[in-house]
Amino acid sequence: QVQLVESGGGLVQFGGSLRLSCAASGSIFSINAMAWYQQAPGKQRELVASITSGGSTRYLDSVKGRFTISMDNAKNTVYLQMDSLKPEDTAVYYCYAQISFGTPHEYQYWGQGTQVTVSS
Repeated sequence: QVQLVESGGGLVQFGGSLRLSCAASGSIFSINAMAWYQQAPGKQRELVASITSGGSTRYLDSVKGRFTISMDNAKNTVYLQMDSLKPEDTAVYYCYAQISFGTPHEYQYWGQGTQVTVSS
């Protein structure tokens, strides 16, 4: 069984920084990609940033230049460094992982979510 455990959310002022962490645990053969999604009240969950095991990254346009995703393959952990935070970044942030177990099939896992609140 695979679990994703997030940490690092909280309350921060406009222009501040936070670093989210998400550690995958369990019988993991290979993590192919990890990502962070955000879901604001009344809105759909959307991709904020993703990273493959090879290091390729993608970002939501509104966070480019402010957020940085990174992954420590040895620790099965993904990070999201969030700088120059704005009130519109306020949301629950969810960790996501695509994991395989020695076959071509990929399984998707989600963390429980961590609240990020940016005050103006």
